[in-house]
Amino acid sequence: MAVDHSINFIIPVVDISGYLAGDLPRTTAIANELNAACRAPGFFQVVGHDIPTELRTRLFDKVIQFYELPTAKKSALSHTLSVNGARGYEAVGEVTLEGDFVDQKEGFMIGPETPPGRLLHGSNLWPEESDSPGFRSTMEEYFTSVRSLSVKMFRLLALSLGLDEYYFDAFANGPDSQKLAQYPRGIAKSAEPSRGTGAHTDFGAMTLLLQDNIGGLEVFHRPTSTWHPVPYVEDAYIINIGDMMERWTNGRYMSTMHRVITPASNNDRYSVVLFNEGVLDQVIECIPTCIEPGEVPLYQPITAEAHLRKRYETMYGEAE
Repeated sequence: MAVDHSINFIIPVVDISGYLAGDLPRTTAIANELNAACRAPGFFQVVGHDIPTELRTRLFDKVIQFYELPTAKKSALSHTLSVNGARGYEAVGEVTLEGDFVDQKEGFMIGPETPPGRLLHGSNLWPEESDSPGFRSTMEEYFTSVRSLSVKMFRLLALSLGLDEYYFDAFANGPDSQKLAQYPRGIAKSAEPSRGTGAHTDFGAMTLLLQDNIGGLEVFHRPTSTWHPVPYVEDAYIINIGDMMERWTNGRYMSTMHRVITPASNNDRYSVVLFNEGVLDQVIECIPTCIEPGEVPLYQPITAEAHLRKRYETMYGEAE
């Protein structure tokens, strides 16, 4: 399936500053914009947020600093060394999301410090401060800030669905995970583009992506079976609906297939992604405003943990 630039495929850009300022009429308009964007294409870009430019710039500086470490230093932090494999470094080739396409990227996972023993729980693995000065403190500062933004986005999604603003709060404050990704440049071109990340939908409820300006993220347009690049918008977060939210909304909100193509430029690509995978005991079932009288839910109720375990079995070959 080729990339098609001829179709008028638009990723909406939504300014949420009115909501953050407490402007009620503007908040209603923002909720309506999000409702339309989440129905199709299931992706949108958010500007007017409250995460400082300085923090985001420092974040990418530290991500690049980490990936410039010798392989042995990174491998010493392998996710296979963490309890449940939920934290640490992933080398190129350790993840498969699309058939036989092995992901051509490095990753580093962090999350909240949680007691081990359950899916995705555990302690973070950090490089020595002497190896990567300021890395840990910057990652922890950013993780706190972006999780705060994600709670605000869940509140806007609740309003967009005609729910109480705080409907998703318990879930939204669950133990999320964050991935720092590097997509190496310069893999040989072929008729079939190399996958930095194979085609997939996201496992959780919502994803917040901060990317550089290199490009490579593509979204699948279901009606025409074509792929479309996501343009870089300065200061924007790319947000997409995940599988859990599609289940919650009875298919009203769309969890859309996407992928990352290996950079064609002379530069590596970097991104930082927050996955909202929520409280593991949360039952994901059709919410009241997303079913009409006599309508049958598309999905059976399932706990977040059971849903995620199925998806991680596919990605790693076993649930971690």
